[in-house]
Amino acid sequence: MRALVMDRIGGPLEVRTVADPRPPSDGVVVAVQATGLCRSDWHAWAGHEDLSLPHVPGHEFAGVIVAVGSQVRQHMVGDRVTVPFVCGCGACRWCRAGSAQVCPQQQQPGFTYWGSFAQYVAVPAADVNLVGIPESVSFAAAAGLGCRFATAYRALTGVGGLQRGHWLTVVGAGGVGLSAVMIGKALGANVIAVDRTAGALAAADALGADRTVVADGTATTTDIAAAIHEITGGGSDLGVDAVGHQSACELSILSLRRHGRHVQVGLLPPVDGHPRVPMDRVIAWEISVLGSHGMAAVDYPPMMAMIERGDLRPHDLIQRTITLEEAARALPAMDSASPAGITLIDPSA
Repeated sequence: MRALVMDRIGGPLEVRTVADPRPPSDGVVVAVQATGLCRSDWHAWAGHEDLSLPHVPGHEFAGVIVAVGSQVRQHMVGDRVTVPFVCGCGACRWCRAGSAQVCPQQQQPGFTYWGSFAQYVAVPAADVNLVGIPESVSFAAAAGLGCRFATAYRALTGVGGLQRGHWLTVVGAGGVGLSAVMIGKALGANVIAVDRTAGALAAADALGADRTVVADGTATTTDIAAAIHEITGGGSDLGVDAVGHQSACELSILSLRRHGRHVQVGLLPPVDGHPRVPMDRVIAWEISVLGSHGMAAVDYPPMMAMIERGDLRPHDLIQRTITLEEAARALPAMDSASPAGITLIDPSA
């Protein structure tokens, strides 16, 4: 198969022919129809994850099953499927409780093993981790669900407890942030989107954000938080760092009302020490600081039902579709580029 291969951390990426994957006894091989280019892939390329080299990135994808292991009981060749970016083992106490996203033996395509920037990808523990794609949902729409969209959905609903009428501040209007804007509006919340670029804020506005706020360095984090308190009449009920940056985390926390809830979604790598968090505000205002790590396959049905009804339209978040060769250039540039929405890769192009 053709795949995008990384031979060294932070080095150039090359598209070349490699061996096709074989299905684990409890897993399947999926022919990738679409796969998302995500900032988490950049973190892996930059050395913020432990990888075995050479490596194939890619962790959010959709496709068709082409091979099935001997122990798989619930899926067959030809099924249209997608996968959470965290694949649980299916046997531990957390998987049995429906929390595969925190499985101690978890595997992650594109991180712990070769991922989806290729024509084929293997999926372990298929009966636990595969999610069927309804015929009414395109492969392109489903490809963004495994990481950004599903992560935003669970961060707001399962972790953040967002309710109709709440104020939600989303810091960062990339793939996760725009997903959070769309989901927040569908759930009846009042949504404020914060970003440093006009294009990202325009995208958030088009998706229904009630207010957009520029964070381009001309105002301090404290000033921006004060503006959000003015807009909301005392602070947001829920804040989300959808970027993974110290300033984004700080802004989300400072934007909250007393007893507000902050959900950290963006990865905060410990570069130059651990990130500083305004714990004085957390303590004084009794703010809840929570982490959210994807969403298990068992939690997909309510979200998928909203997509089938048209209440959620993940396809609207797709900005462009590129080839593997274009992805080889785009991935290293993700930390400096500011694309609004989701970039998909078509491995067959």
